[in-house]
Amino acid sequence: MYTVEEFDCQKTKVFKYIMFKKRTESEIRNKFKAQIEESMLEEIIEYLKEAGYINDYNFIEKQIKEYMNLKNMSIQEIKYKLMTKGIDKKLIDKYIEEHEEELEEYEKRSAENIKIKKSNQMDEKEIEQYLYKKGYKIRS
Repeated sequence: MYTVEEFDCQKTKVFKYIMFKKRTESEIRNKFKAQIEESMLEEIIEYLKEAGYINDYNFIEKQIKEYMNLKNMSIQEIKYKLMTKGIDKKLIDKYIEEHEEELEEYEKRSAENIKIKKSNQMDEKEIEQYLYKKGYKIRS
């Protein structure tokens, strides 16, 4: 067992980590698993989830909006990037399903942007192959 002071001290450490940059539950576990006793870490994570500081669904939403504003990516690439952050695939799929139209529209714009950028370096067939490798749905 641990004291309230120990708990508060460790909670503050985790809190500083997530306030610096939004993190997923998995990122927090990985960062602190060697530093904080497992049951205490579980308790801290539960506390922060209840307080609304950790929410993987909100994290997905923020990340996708950031990707959409800054990058040209396929839905597949977005999914992969989120999974590397340790987010549950079912949660990612749920978000994508709920925002399918908006994401497909974004993916179309991204593919068009890439076609324009690559048109002076590659022929149409090469661009299609490039997009296919990146996970874009090929549309005619």
